[in-house]
Amino acid sequence: MANNQIIEELLQELTDRAPTGYFLGLHIRFAAPLMTFQTYPQVWADHYTQNAYALRDPLIAWGISRTGATRWCDIDIPDPFGIMDEARTFGLTHGVSISCGKVTSRTIAGVARSDREFTDAEIAELSGIILRLHHETEPPDNLTAAEIEALRVVGSGERYASGAARLGISESALKARLTTARRKLFARTSAEAIQRAKDYRLI
Repeated sequence: MANNQIIEELLQELTDRAPTGYFLGLHIRFAAPLMTFQTYPQVWADHYTQNAYALRDPLIAWGISRTGATRWCDIDIPDPFGIMDEARTFGLTHGVSISCGKVTSRTIAGVARSDREFTDAEIAELSGIILRLHHETEPPDNLTAAEIEALRVVGSGERYASGAARLGISESALKARLTTARRKLFARTSAEAIQRAKDYRLI
């Protein structure tokens, strides 16, 4: 089974267990995640973004400072901006935060429901899903020389035909190298792959 299919299935499992939605930041490095997924109510997501709450969110601070899982009501990080109280007015009443991975590649998730607290068994299931997502999306430690060349030539603004000619390979060979690089970097486009390779200091 391809990694992307496994990831989709795990995200569906997460969706099924998050009645009011979730936020997932995978492999946060240099203050930016490799990938993010969120199904919280859009009105809350927009409000959160417009107010730059990520910089002040006690859930993110908790996830960066420790690993494991905890109910939101048990988080002991100060919330001077009242973000959690505000979230409740958008239906994010009860939730759990889950954090895993090294601090240099941390995955943080928040999962919400409006009707009751998550049970210990549910938290264990959610933790397992997040841990599997963390492992399935592990970024590569390196790219091949051919993949790096392909990303660099396209990143310099060359079109496929001229980029392939510059490297002395066929256009289909260039595209094949870009495809493998995108797959390794979990990128949908070459531009996204180039940016992720730069972010992860692979090129």
